Amino acid sequence: MRSSLLLCLSIFVTDLASAVLINDLEFSHGIAFFDELKYPPDYTHKDYLNPNAPKEGKLVLPWAFSFDTLAPLSIGETGPPSGYHFRGESLVVRGGDEFAAFYGRLANGIAVTPDKKTLVFRINPDARWDDGNTVTAHDVVYTFELLMGQVGASLRFDFLASLEAWDDRHVIFHLDVPLAYDHVAMIQYQEILPQHYWRTRDPTAHTLKPPVSSGPYRLKEIKLGRYVEYERREDYWGWHLPINQGRYNFDTVRFEVYRDATVAREAFRKGLIDILDVDDIRYWVHAFEGPEMEQGLIAKTRRNYGIWVGIGRAFVLNSRVPRLSDRRVRKALTLAFDFEWVNEKFYHGERIRAKSFWPGTILENNGLPSKNELALLADFRESLPPEIFKQPFDFPRSGSDEALRKNLASARDLLMSAGWRVLNGKLRNAQGEPFTLELLSFEPNHARILLPWFKNLKNLGIAANMRLVDISQYINRQRKHDYDVYVHTYDFVIPPTLSARNNFHSSALALEGSRNYVGVNEPVVDRLVEAAEAAQSLSELVAASRALDRVMMWGYYLIPVYAYDPRRTVYWDKFGSPPQPLYRPAFPDGWWYEKDKAERISQVQSEMH
Repeated sequence: MRSSLLLCLSIFVTDLASAVLINDLEFSHGIAFFDELKYPPDYTHKDYLNPNAPKEGKLVLPWAFSFDTLAPLSIGETGPPSGYHFRGESLVVRGGDEFAAFYGRLANGIAVTPDKKTLVFRINPDARWDDGNTVTAHDVVYTFELLMGQVGASLRFDFLASLEAWDDRHVIFHLDVPLAYDHVAMIQYQEILPQHYWRTRDPTAHTLKPPVSSGPYRLKEIKLGRYVEYERREDYWGWHLPINQGRYNFDTVRFEVYRDATVAREAFRKGLIDILDVDDIRYWVHAFEGPEMEQGLIAKTRRNYGIWVGIGRAFVLNSRVPRLSDRRVRKALTLAFDFEWVNEKFYHGERIRAKSFWPGTILENNGLPSKNELALLADFRESLPPEIFKQPFDFPRSGSDEALRKNLASARDLLMSAGWRVLNGKLRNAQGEPFTLELLSFEPNHARILLPWFKNLKNLGIAANMRLVDISQYINRQRKHDYDVYVHTYDFVIPPTLSARNNFHSSALALEGSRNYVGVNEPVVDRLVEAAEAAQSLSELVAASRALDRVMMWGYYLIPVYAYDPRRTVYWDKFGSPPQPLYRPAFPDGWWYEKDKAERISQVQSEMH
């Protein structure tokens, strides 16, 4: 009896403390880091969107991957279809034209305690699931507790000590550490799930039944392996939100699966696809010439990635593999890649080689380390390459036979210093084992940039080949880090602290599905990742990010091919879009259907068929 009374008293005291906390906090419509919020509480729309955009029409987009489930937390499957996130909603949304700011979506109020170890979200009273039920704080607690129990996802939310729903509208996040940008950034990526729907179902289990959701689109039609179509909900609860003005303008959005890029290009030319991103510059330059372009029916545009930056293509070297664990070996492999030749022959000279993980930003390594960087690196100076402190990072240039020979000679010296010798035309270690290299890929067109590199590696005695697998095997091996090398992109949202831990920290090394693809496991890298996460000022963030970038690039963990540059997009000119801002939202956000243009194009396309 006494223990029951004590328990009731404890619950009462906890509830009373939470009530005092809630009542004492000042709620805001958004939260910003390193700067003030750009938009005031009474803002009506974002500057990079058109609040008067008409809402009509259909948009058809290609998608290169198949899908096999509608489960929101699928495990071990190809996953949900493209566009699936437009069905769901998160608590907050990042501002697209600010460095690190977030605004309410499901939440219409955000508050932080003075010690920054408690974060409170107030749920918008209008928020509804598409079955009519109210979105509550209990749904938020259910979602995050579910995620914190999942392998992999738990790492992303390891800053959370616990959650509690004070009432239906207020959810309290108790943090293990003071609140930082990364924490809110990670929260904003998570779609909130309806507890009343999933508590009797498994959100990881395969299903083709559309679940209950709260977003502006619902699933209209789906055919596995072929397409998925969404329709805009007239009854969506959030049309009045300022964050949504000018977004979600198409009545229907359809994603067609085209696993082959050549087939996708032909589908576009025939009018079966409305908009196509063209990563292969050969086709950007030559494939879309003709009467459609001359008549202004097809248009080209370059679209900024905005807050997305990074390396558009790189050869990822898995340092978990013993023969790739030595920095000298990785540098030798890098010297064998002739970027200048590849850029001239395959990219029409339009690519820029990435010398940073976040090129073109204030966070990229530049020049020699600053005083603040040196302070962060001081404890690790003896273990770091001496070049870090003596010269700016750069790749040796090639592009001519003479320059390539010089680079290969340097590569041979590095391999010899690492214990590798050429015997009978093959590079071997002290045990006589040959140096082989398998590059994992699911895209045959990778061969054209790989073969010149393979040829140079052969001159070093290295037998390299490309292993072509289907997409399911590729994803599975990628998740398990089962590869020597593979071609990959490295994209980051600025500031990059959100992804840095999952990409570079040792805590992600053995975690299946982590983005620590290169297998980096260095105390200095861990320290710099943690320093960037803990940064309270822009100067602290810049120093930690530049030092981290510098250490990773001098470690030669990957061979960058080119940096992200403005995206190359072709489209049938039947759409309107806002002026090019710092950030342009992903489709179907931001763009809209223009009926007069569409009717003209439809007439021409019917004549084509």
